[in-house]
Amino acid sequence: SGGAFRDWPVEKLADVTVEQAVTHPNWSMGKKITIDSATLMNKGLEVIEAHYLFGVDYDNIEIVIHPQSIIHSMVETADSSVIAQLGWPDMRLPIMHCMSYPARNSVSDATWPRLDFTKANNLTFKAPDREKYPAMDLAYAAGRAAGTMTGVLSAANEQSVQMFIDERISYLDIMKLNEACCEAHKADL
Repeated sequence: SGGAFRDWPVEKLADVTVEQAVTHPNWSMGKKITIDSATLMNKGLEVIEAHYLFGVDYDNIEIVIHPQSIIHSMVETADSSVIAQLGWPDMRLPIMHCMSYPARNSVSDATWPRLDFTKANNLTFKAPDREKYPAMDLAYAAGRAAGTMTGVLSAANEQSVQMFIDERISYLDIMKLNEACCEAHKADL
């Protein structure tokens, strides 16, 4: 989706408050994942997951901003067609699919309203702004570094986001701390 600040200019990010960072335009989630969505670290970690789960090279994994949060994942096949998993912005369905795969469980409309394309309206996409979202490049670099670097990035992010929630650091300091931890860990690889 691009998170809470997808439409903000980079210059405004220096003044972000915790309250602003935990207000997502599409999703109702906990503070940590909502802040990860705002920084796009959630997508960076998903890139690492996709690499390990599906054996896909980092050069073949792309992050795109999809403001409506209807498409949860897309896979381009060898013939260039794209298979996508779509649903309302509610993680229960993708989680159910993962838990029951390869079966498809029946659901009631009361439990999961069907995706109505006439109500979903437009599906739009844009490339992420790398200056606004440095977490992406940091996640790709951690993945390519291999070894324990992805674990260090994830642990650093857990701590730095909590420090931001506790108002001990600024929003922009989250990625600065994450990067510093990864840089310090290079000597240990």
